[in-house]
Amino acid sequence: AQVAGLIARLEGTAPLTPDNVVPAPMLDAIDFARLRDRLIAIRDLEPHRRGYDFERFLTELFDSFRLKAREPFRLDGEQIDGSFELGNETYLVEAKWLNRKVGVAELHTFHGKVEQKASWARGVFISFGGFTEEGLRAFGRGKRVIGVEGKDLYDALDRCIGIDRLLALKVRRAAETGEVFAPLAGLMP
Repeated sequence: AQVAGLIARLEGTAPLTPDNVVPAPMLDAIDFARLRDRLIAIRDLEPHRRGYDFERFLTELFDSFRLKAREPFRLDGEQIDGSFELGNETYLVEAKWLNRKVGVAELHTFHGKVEQKASWARGVFISFGGFTEEGLRAFGRGKRVIGVEGKDLYDALDRCIGIDRLLALKVRRAAETGEVFAPLAGLMP
């Protein structure tokens, strides 16, 4: 499917909008407030349960926006927290809900998982608490991973911005600048 999509884009016969991006009229059917409130409710859970509920929430969130989510899975001793499709590209997911910001070690570990997959695989690291500035600097630029923080998710849902749109904005910024993480506030003031 990905090869066929690439050929169609090169030949100029691909649809102008990817087939799995939610059309504007359908956004009215998505209960943004319920998704936002569900995200907030996870904060009050005990840590172990919070991590599992966060993964389930992300699967539901991606499915709400037709991103063909896949639940967490294990491969040869490694855990992948899920995957989804955006614009005919497959993204692996790392989801962390920690009481601190994610640093360079976690970013490198996830990037290593992505690098071990097919060359066209990409990754989205979702850290509810965000990322340390030092970690982002040490991790570097031009990776096949983009970062999303909890504030991005909350703000998008609160402003009725589709998660597919949030991700597309982050992917474009990364493609244009090499930045792994750019907050939604800087992408859509």
